[in-house]
Amino acid sequence: MSPSPSRPGPVADVAARRSRATAATAAVTAATLLAAAAAAYVAAAPPAQADTPPGIHVSDGRIVEADGTDLVLRGVNHAHTWYTHTTDSFADIKEAGANSVRVVLSSGDQWTRNSPEDVANVVDLCEENRLVCVLEVHDTTGYGDQYAPDAATLDQAVDYWEDLYPTLAGKEDFVMVNIGNEPMGNDDATNETWAAETSAAIQRMRSIGYEHALVVDAPNWGQDWKNYMRPAAAGVFAADPDANTVFSIHMYSVYNQPQTITDYLEFFVDNGLPIIVGEFGWQQTPADVDEDVVLSEAERLDLGWLAWSWSGNTDPYLDMVLSFDPATPSAWGTRIVDGPQGLKATAVEAAWFGGGGEPTEEPTEEPTEEPTEEPADDACTATLRVAGSWPGGWQGELTVTAGDAAITGWEASFTVPGSTVNNLWGGVHTTDASGVHVTNAAWNGSLAADGSTTAGFIATGTAPSSAPAVTCVAD
Repeated sequence: MSPSPSRPGPVADVAARRSRATAATAAVTAATLLAAAAAAYVAAAPPAQADTPPGIHVSDGRIVEADGTDLVLRGVNHAHTWYTHTTDSFADIKEAGANSVRVVLSSGDQWTRNSPEDVANVVDLCEENRLVCVLEVHDTTGYGDQYAPDAATLDQAVDYWEDLYPTLAGKEDFVMVNIGNEPMGNDDATNETWAAETSAAIQRMRSIGYEHALVVDAPNWGQDWKNYMRPAAAGVFAADPDANTVFSIHMYSVYNQPQTITDYLEFFVDNGLPIIVGEFGWQQTPADVDEDVVLSEAERLDLGWLAWSWSGNTDPYLDMVLSFDPATPSAWGTRIVDGPQGLKATAVEAAWFGGGGEPTEEPTEEPTEEPTEEPADDACTATLRVAGSWPGGWQGELTVTAGDAAITGWEASFTVPGSTVNNLWGGVHTTDASGVHVTNAAWNGSLAADGSTTAGFIATGTAPSSAPAVTCVAD
């Protein structure tokens, strides 16, 4: 599978991710300096406007709709700007259970500019598919960092939004504007300007006429691991004359410990500041992300999230579906769509579209009978395929399918000579002299007759040239 454009680009993506993973081990900027900067900014900020903005807006630290209905974003990111032909993805994302989609756009500073006509079509697709549309400019990714020499400033992003204003005016009920993606990298001098630059961008957006809920990303490649956004957030929020700004944190390798996730999200909740997890994955090369805690804490605190990403990543382990085909979900996609605290379990359609009810429907009837016999030895089958490969490593995907009767647990076994399986998700694995053994996770062991689930993994070594044989046993 040949690499394709991703975030922030085929070459820069790897370098940027390495930079972020390395930077996460560095010392945090002195708390006293941050506190002083934040206090100074709060003092200088103008008072917030009392009038309630139209459409989606912030109320008492929460995101709500025009009628005051709570709006909890539960959706995915879609790399539209690099794959403008994949317009069917909007319907597919809705079918997966999402109530929102964060759409990647380009201002033309790093990638091909999305025209007003193209953006108007995106907005129409969101409305047709009853999705809250979070539009973002990706060209600001990593500004000031050595790995993003061509990144645009937030002010340049606002130039683009100014051109789009006639297209987006009046769409406040279901469109949110994410001014710039991950607007600064890891350069300290640049990051120290984050509060001032972000506030200036917000105020300029308001002067243009935007009444939409605005979303602002954290610096440090969106992860704020040096805590520039957290102490300055109150001042930035106060700088918005409409008091209608939402903060977005991106959770990748910095967020591999439960307490780190909890502490960051609770700070905003405790201080009455609106926050969403605008991006997160299950892994950021080469480090793990505690995605289960991201999901469970977002559910506990009633916060929104948008998983990265539907498809088209240079590193395919982040694809939720392969080649934009919803019929071939990855284990990551299965986790987000069908797993605990996932889309089907928690996403509620926006009330403006006529939603506002429960998430996915429950079965109308309980099973009337228990199985009269234990499953036979062929109660399940399993297959293994190579989802992607690179020098020295590869990604595998295991698919387990129940037989003619429902099962409550499974174990699949296979051998991959010359390779070592690491970082498996969607199951629990052990390795011994006879091969690799994968048992189900707590959430995907029970399968209906003919039902299937997937598990995935990253392996070191050379990918097998043909699919290894897999045995499967079930309870």
